[in-house]
Amino acid sequence: MLVRDFRDGQDLDVVLLVRAAETRRRRDGSAILRLALGDRTGQIVAIARDGVDELQDVCRVGEPVRIAGRYECHARWGPQIVVRAVGEAAPGSFDVHDLFDGPPRSARQMEADLRELVATIQHPHLRELLERILGEHTESWRRYRDAPAAKYYHQAYVHGLLEHSLSVAQGVHALAARFPGIDHDVAVTGALLHDIGKLEAYTSDPACIDMTDAGRLHGEIPLGYYRIRREIEDISGFPAETAQAVLHIILSHHGSLEHGSPVVPCTREATLVHHIDNLGGRLGSFDRLEKGLAPGESWTPFDRGIGSSAYFGPAVADERQAA
Repeated sequence: MLVRDFRDGQDLDVVLLVRAAETRRRRDGSAILRLALGDRTGQIVAIARDGVDELQDVCRVGEPVRIAGRYECHARWGPQIVVRAVGEAAPGSFDVHDLFDGPPRSARQMEADLRELVATIQHPHLRELLERILGEHTESWRRYRDAPAAKYYHQAYVHGLLEHSLSVAQGVHALAARFPGIDHDVAVTGALLHDIGKLEAYTSDPACIDMTDAGRLHGEIPLGYYRIRREIEDISGFPAETAQAVLHIILSHHGSLEHGSPVVPCTREATLVHHIDNLGGRLGSFDRLEKGLAPGESWTPFDRGIGSSAYFGPAVADERQAA
């Protein structure tokens, strides 16, 4: 049984992945253990009130656990599992593919598509910059290939950053020729590198994606700007205007000051990357929400990632009901 299939009042005996574990104190001083548990379809809170000290040894972040309890939709606290028992998940009692989400395309296919896209870049200094960052034998490429794109809202899984950055760059590549005045090479390079700061801003453990100290203290945009600027400064003869154009895309890709960009997009290329990036993130949220859609349902609950509920139509509901 998957998280999306849970029903109010249902007794559960399931294996889920521990994504977070926190001990809290109630007003009377007694301890409770608050767990964030999940699988490839969603995440749920679980509350354990008995044997907290012993449970901490079993509930290790990034490990599967067997949870017995009752699922309820609390009027104040929302959906949660009231835990009766927790134990180690016996080998063979679960399918690891049910616990971890992932992209619909293989990493190998996405890499081939990225190499094909990089081959369209004619500017020699931009080609060298991409080779230094995304060259197949570099450490930064290995991390870029495996990193998540986010902590929660979209492509929050292994290869998520590659999936997201590639889709943004492919969209920019397709549209750059449709609008006059856009420098294709600058725009595509900026699209491929716009989220490069996430290599340092997020942890790489697929079972427990979180912000690093550097991510919390500096933010992914400054980290990305600093990494690319250092590489540019090491490339002999890199044109100053081209460097400025690419770095502006990284700095402005969130689109507004309130969303974390220190500057707003002021060029055609930065504007194009921002809007395709925003579109890719929002559509990625729809992918996440559809995976968590319960059988027979067409609407999801309100989601902060898209600012509304998501509707997938009666065909999707009928298909899931039949399955």
